[in-house]
Amino acid sequence: MAGRLQDKVIIITGGSTGIGRASALRCAEEGAKVVVADINDAEAQNTLAEVRQRGGQAIYVRTNVVVDGEVQALVARTVQEFGRLDGAFNNAGIEGGFTNIVKMTEEAFDRTIAVNLKGVWLCVKHQIEQLLAQGSGGSIVSTASVAGLIGSRGGTAYCASKHGVVGLTKSAALEYARKKIRVNCVCPGVIRTPMVDRLVANMGGAGEQSLVDQEPMARLGEPVEIAEAVVWLLSDQASFVTGVAMPVDGGWIAQ
Repeated sequence: MAGRLQDKVIIITGGSTGIGRASALRCAEEGAKVVVADINDAEAQNTLAEVRQRGGQAIYVRTNVVVDGEVQALVARTVQEFGRLDGAFNNAGIEGGFTNIVKMTEEAFDRTIAVNLKGVWLCVKHQIEQLLAQGSGGSIVSTASVAGLIGSRGGTAYCASKHGVVGLTKSAALEYARKKIRVNCVCPGVIRTPMVDRLVANMGGAGEQSLVDQEPMARLGEPVEIAEAVVWLLSDQASFVTGVAMPVDGGWIAQ
């Protein structure tokens, strides 16, 4: 039986680890041809190996999403390799410097906004350009966060960047709804990824338990649980869904 993304060509930024890797694997399992974009060469190759072990097709394109020319080159290489683009998951991001607004440095703020917001903007911009040139529509999903829906003490730059992704998503969705281009974002809660592992390490011995205690489901999420939402949003099953910031958070923001 054909998968939900059978023969679709999907770009996944930040595809080397965590949510990106899980999404690359699930997209491939659903029949997609996957283009992994990242700056972590070694881990990206591991992602490719896993995709191919499961019978999928994938290539790696080293891409710094903050650099316009590299994002353009990513889209061009995708089309060169597979002939078209059908969708994308713009997942590349950083946690930034988690500290209060007074102690936040300009450098840390600028870098967080550059990667998490400007990077998504550049990707969405050039992906939509390609989809318009093809004229057949498509689906774009980006990673926001529950921090794009609520505030967080110490998360000034991160929350600002992720709120920006939500606003960008809604605006782009409205601009291109009549061109059959759907634009959505997922808003993960606390997911067991290398990023969260780093945050927990900085919180001390009780860090993970303090996060679990805040989760209504009393556990951290797993990357594949975000990947399942991404696959659905990329697929034709979500054909009437656009402009949505979808929480996948174990009930975090329902509190």
